Amino acid sequence: MPRTDLPFSRRLHDIEPFHVMELLRRSRELEAAGRDIIHMEVGEPDFGTPEPILEAATRFLATGNVHYTSGLGMPALREAIARFYADRFGLDIAPERIVVTPGASGALMLALAALTDPGDVWLMPDPTYPSNRHLVRAFEGRVRALPSDAAQAYQPTAAQVESAWCDRTRGLMVASPSNPTGTLIAPATLRALADGVRRRGGTLIVDEIYQGLTYGVAASTALAEADDAFVINSFSKYFGMTGWRLGWLVVPDGFAREIERLAQHFFIAASTVAQHAALAAFSPACMAVHEARRAEFSARRNVLLPALEALGFGVGTAPEGAFYIYADIRSLAPDCETLAHRLIEDAGVAATPGIDFGEFRCREHIRFAYTTGIDRLEAAVERIAGVLRG
Repeated sequence: MPRTDLPFSRRLHDIEPFHVMELLRRSRELEAAGRDIIHMEVGEPDFGTPEPILEAATRFLATGNVHYTSGLGMPALREAIARFYADRFGLDIAPERIVVTPGASGALMLALAALTDPGDVWLMPDPTYPSNRHLVRAFEGRVRALPSDAAQAYQPTAAQVESAWCDRTRGLMVASPSNPTGTLIAPATLRALADGVRRRGGTLIVDEIYQGLTYGVAASTALAEADDAFVINSFSKYFGMTGWRLGWLVVPDGFAREIERLAQHFFIAASTVAQHAALAAFSPACMAVHEARRAEFSARRNVLLPALEALGFGVGTAPEGAFYIYADIRSLAPDCETLAHRLIEDAGVAATPGIDFGEFRCREHIRFAYTTGIDRLEAAVERIAGVLRG
């Protein structure tokens, strides 16, 4: 018989479920029963891996020489990432500061493991991506949430950081573009946040995994404003390599050796096949594909945003990045979970309830991902309208 007395750690009981995965499970059940479900819940681009990346992986696999790389990643890939910062942002980032990781989650794990002692406090906005706070807990840290609303683009302010800082505060973690809101941190605001954290002897961690997916505003990097920040990035979103599980971490000068020790023990190294494939992600042919897909996401946003507003969803600040709309549902439903389940059961539309992203007014919001084609987005709007009228 299965045991029921296993001595799980205390931290495990503090890790909340990812509610969207429950909706995904239900959507799969409905699909298995023959229902057509429009997926707007999971943050995964619907485009396949660009062909030049697949070709690079195939060529490498044909050699049969698939072995471990350095714990910091292949030198050639670290150099390619450094050139990307130079070409795109005009920054001189030494390849030695770049750590290639198993996804952006691996990058965040390394940063938190290197920086967090038991009881340390990390400040982060609310709403934010849920895994951020749970990884802090996994390393025995604590999170102090900074309530953030549409008036401040769902991003923390320097005044909030000042007010929330305490003796145990280790630093601030932000994301630009943000999940779930798609909002950006303006360079001047980021500079003010970095200066405030630096004055207190803290550390700034910036999640940039949606970098490149911006609309009407040029992509940027926190490294232009705060060279001493830990910056997380990924090949998943802009580069279209979700299932390859590859990301990177840019660390301040002089930190790479300490991070390497952790990486060697945590993962040995990121996937060798994925690293060789990613070398092609920066080629001119691939960059053209990435930009064409960014334009398509922009077109999708421009269709979905006014359509949701016409149905009564509130969007206090238009998303300028990523591929999400964080919508206020107060005029339509009393609770995000109720509405999310109603949409999937009655409309065949899967969206993410706000409770996944924090506590501040979370039940008043729902997240829609525009990671499916315009025809499907328009069909989803029609279905939602039918449910709301009924």
